[in-house]
Amino acid sequence: MDLGADGAQTFRLVTFPALRSALLAGALLAFALSFDEIIVTTFTAGAGDQTLPIWIFTNLTRPNQAPVVNVVAVLLVLVSVVPIWLAQRLSEGTVRGAGAGAVAAR
Repeated sequence: MDLGADGAQTFRLVTFPALRSALLAGALLAFALSFDEIIVTTFTAGAGDQTLPIWIFTNLTRPNQAPVVNVVAVLLVLVSVVPIWLAQRLSEGTVRGAGAGAVAAR
C-alpha cells in the first residue's frame, strides 16, 4: 500500500499469496480430523443427524453393507489425495521460487 495500491490489490497480490498455503493446510487438517474423531462426531451430532463418519461406523457392523462401505472409503481416499496433491504442487512453486531467488541473491 506504500506504493499506491488500494486495499483489495494489496490483499490479492501480497496478503493472500502469503496465506494461501497456510489456509490450504488448515483446511486439509480440518478435513482429516473430522474423520479421525468419530467419538467427538458421535457426541456432537444430533439424534437425527447422520454424518458420513457415523454412517461408515454404523455400516461396518453389517456384513451385507461391506462392499458399499469399501467403495465409499476408496472414494474418500481419492477425494483426500487430490487436495494433498494440489497443496504439494502449490508449495513446490513457492519453494522453488524462494530457492532460486536466494541463490540469485548470493
